[in-house]
Amino acid sequence: MTDESPSRLTSDDHLGRVLLSEEQLAQRIIEIGEQVTEDYAGRRPLLVCVLRGAYAFCTELAFSIDLPVEIDFIAVSSYGSSTRTSGVVRLVKDLDVDLSGRDVILVEDIVDTGLTLRYLRRSLEARGPASLEVCTLLARESADLEGLGVRYVGFTIPGDFVVGFGLDAAERYRNLRYLAVYEPEDH
Repeated sequence: MTDESPSRLTSDDHLGRVLLSEEQLAQRIIEIGEQVTEDYAGRRPLLVCVLRGAYAFCTELAFSIDLPVEIDFIAVSSYGSSTRTSGVVRLVKDLDVDLSGRDVILVEDIVDTGLTLRYLRRSLEARGPASLEVCTLLARESADLEGLGVRYVGFTIPGDFVVGFGLDAAERYRNLRYLAVYEPEDH
C-alpha cells in the first residue's frame, strides 16, 4: 500500500486528484482514537455510525480506541443518487439499542450544511443519552462546527465533492482506501 493509493479505479474518468491518502487517513484516525480514549477513560462509549458513508471511518476509529466500545448503526438519506442534498432528511434505519444514560459518539463521514447532523442530534438527544458528542472524518471549510457541536474533526476540506473511504457518488467508489475529488461529466 503506497502513499499514492492508486487503485484498480485510477482509469476512471470521474476520479480527480487524491485529496487524502490512505496513510494520512490512518494516521489521523489513530490520533482521534487516542483522544477519545483519553476523553472517555473509565467509560464505555457507544459509537453510532451513520450509514453508509461513515462505515469505514467508524470501523477504523473503533480499532483505534483503547476502551470497550459498542457500535450501533443509523441510516439517513438526504442525497439519493445526486451530488447535491435534496434538503430533506429521512430515517432509513433506526438504532437497535436504547440510548438512555449512555455516552454516545455520533460518527459521521462529512459535515457539510449541517442539515443531516441537526436532524440526527435532535433525534438522539430526545432518547436521553448521558452525553452526545459528534465525531466526523471530514468537515467543509464552510461548516459551522461550533454551532453544530462537533467535537472531533479528522480533516477540514474545501467544497469539492469527494469519494472514497466510505463516501460515494451514486453508490460507487466507497471501496477506495483514500479520498479523491469526484469530477462528474458536466465538470
